[in-house]
Amino acid sequence: MFIGMSVTFKHLFVPAVTIQYPSVKPQLPTRERNRLYVNMDDCIGCLQCARACPVNCIEIETVKKIPDEDLGLTSNGKKKALWVTKFDIDIAKCCYCELCVFPCPTDCIYMTDVYEFSEFERGNLIYDFVTLTGEERKEKNENYEKFMVEKAAQKEAELKAKANENKDNSQDKK
Repeated sequence: MFIGMSVTFKHLFVPAVTIQYPSVKPQLPTRERNRLYVNMDDCIGCLQCARACPVNCIEIETVKKIPDEDLGLTSNGKKKALWVTKFDIDIAKCCYCELCVFPCPTDCIYMTDVYEFSEFERGNLIYDFVTLTGEERKEKNENYEKFMVEKAAQKEAELKAKANENKDNSQDKK
């Protein structure tokens, strides 16, 4: 009995080894790999992060801006030329390799220190980072399609005018 009590008495003054998670959070290393985050104010829609992802968990859709639109600049001075209408990351597929972070020219995608993101449904693990509403996305697509139709019609009219001009010049020479 006293032998058992001596073991208990020795461990009474030794500090605890385990932490009381979730009340006490563990201190993580500075380069831990956790949930991805995208700063959409800096994203230029270059698709390099999606191409670099080995498990294809990043889905991006873009629409070119119309010439009279000004999308502004990123924080490092790059001019934006595309509307990003879809930027989804499926965290359930992500292998946290961080390969998508390195090719980004504007450093808008990065790993955060958030490691608690469990969900009851898998669909909740697909994060949508786009700041545009559904109506704005549809409007941007329609505006670009309308612009392209107008541009094609203008080009066709120029070709017809040039063909008529060439035809008139050839008749004048005869």
